[in-house]
Amino acid sequence: MAANCDVCGKGPSFGHSISHSHRRTKRRWNPNIQRVKALVGDAGVTPKRLNVCTSCLKAGKVKR
Repeated sequence: MAANCDVCGKGPSFGHSISHSHRRTKRRWNPNIQRVKALVGDAGVTPKRLNVCTSCLKAGKVKR
């Protein structure tokens, strides 16, 4: 599953994992993506499966 939100477009961010000895390895932070059935379209009647981050769900940007 893609780690991108279909509503806000939020994607993974990248950085380093730093150990106790300060060695750095690459890592990524994925947004908390949930697959929800939402109502989309002009009238908001068509049910469709979307990948939505939990911050968009909590903010009410998606009509379930």
